[in-house]
Amino acid sequence: MSQSSPSQLPAATVGEQAALEEMPITKHLVILRKHLFKIVGLVIALFFCLLPFANRTYQILSEPLRAQLPTSSTMIATDVTATFMAPFKLNFFVALMIAMPFIIYQLWAFVKPALYEKEKSLALPLLISSIALFYIGISFAYFIALPSILHFFISVSPETVAPMTDINSYLTFCLKLFLVFGFTFEIPIITLLLILIGVVSTQQLVEKRRFIIVGCFFVSMFVTPPDALSMIMLAIPMWMLFELGLFAGKLIEKRRVNRK
Repeated sequence: MSQSSPSQLPAATVGEQAALEEMPITKHLVILRKHLFKIVGLVIALFFCLLPFANRTYQILSEPLRAQLPTSSTMIATDVTATFMAPFKLNFFVALMIAMPFIIYQLWAFVKPALYEKEKSLALPLLISSIALFYIGISFAYFIALPSILHFFISVSPETVAPMTDINSYLTFCLKLFLVFGFTFEIPIITLLLILIGVVSTQQLVEKRRFIIVGCFFVSMFVTPPDALSMIMLAIPMWMLFELGLFAGKLIEKRRVNRK
């Protein structure tokens, strides 16, 4: 939170802050519940709207795998309910991803009254950027990382083994990959926030750059499938995204110096 004193704030803002401080915790919880109801309502509505297309959505998800499988191989279901549950789970995930901007907006609307004007002007662009980067991360995973990883694993399988992937296992693998890349692409926002709130400076990050690069490869080694290609395809974007956040942080620090 900003450390601005009440005398430096407009009268209306001071009044809003005082009202928030006097508001009991139960009132905050009631307001939060209203925002949560809106979020849940939209996710459920999207879920049922997308449900007729659930099988088609799963076909789109499985396309990178089916393109790599030999002509004699196919996907399989090892459980009776898998043919229903796999598209069902994917449908919920898609509904959640589509609703993400609305979810972020509702959370923003809940915390907005507690922020000062300077914090509001910074928070909104960061929220919009974080949503965009999350979607970019998932797109990168689906269009670039997933086909390359699948091609690698299928190409190294023994000739006597016909790869036939279970649809539930494939869904779990894909969702994990999407979330890993989606959250990884938030690195510029995290780096920028740490600089903005004064936890670290750009100079400190520059001095520890080599350790951060090693850390990117170390983290990717544990969160990706056990092969060098997956690790590299995550570690290098992590490094580049860190550099992007660092560059943005340098620009902000330069503006602060110029203002002084």
